[in-house]
Amino acid sequence: MEYLLTIHPILLALLAGLFTWGLTALGAAGVLFYNKKSFSNMDGMLGFAAGVMIAASFWSLLAPALEMAEGRTLPPWVPVSLGFLSGGGILWGIDKLLPHLHLGAPMSEVEGVSTSWRRTTLLILAITLHNIPEGLAIGVAFGALATDIPSASLPGAMALALGIGIQNFPEGLAVSMPLRREGFSRGKSFWYGQLSGIVEPIAAVFGALIVASSQAILPYALSFAAGAMIFVVVEELIPESQRAGNTDRPTIGAMLGFTLMMVLDVALG
Repeated sequence: MEYLLTIHPILLALLAGLFTWGLTALGAAGVLFYNKKSFSNMDGMLGFAAGVMIAASFWSLLAPALEMAEGRTLPPWVPVSLGFLSGGGILWGIDKLLPHLHLGAPMSEVEGVSTSWRRTTLLILAITLHNIPEGLAIGVAFGALATDIPSASLPGAMALALGIGIQNFPEGLAVSMPLRREGFSRGKSFWYGQLSGIVEPIAAVFGALIVASSQAILPYALSFAAGAMIFVVVEELIPESQRAGNTDRPTIGAMLGFTLMMVLDVALG
């Protein structure tokens, strides 16, 4: 741990982003051992990912943002509310513009501007879109270390990266499996599945660069990442996890995911 403290926060953010991307690739590799039974577990995996993201949004992002906003000109809830709503609003705008297709949805439900892109491309873009706020969350958590604020801790940032990495495993599988079902070879399904996570290290560095340059922006940046993550959970993960009509499995998965992320953040952070 002491050695990690000597590494620049932006480099740590990059390493953390590469770690979460690696777990996305590990999950996508499950398609190499593809079998039909694996699809029955997908709903629970998506629910688990939703639970992790909800817990991370509060314990790792909103709670520290409120603490950092104390003692400033504005009441703490003002910058945190503005950041939170801005994060959801930006994702909403991207969601309306970027062509994408949610997992399990027919082509008639393509979202974004009209396009002639193939179904597989649209599926990959859907997962790639919601990996952006995860990368940003990691970036702002590690970038905050450069400000020397007590509430910005290395263990807390590591807990966030670990939690997001764990839920990226089923996400990688959630991309590669449908691609395989669409007729892609195992190799191509794995390749495109892991490729959906490449935005995380990029977004992590971007987020770290922003917050490392200004302490005043921290409450806004942390809550912005939280708002973007909650938007993804409500707009994509929860509906996708319950599309098949089995609500028990994704609900239990969400409860377990939330509990795991809460334990990680409280125990490590």
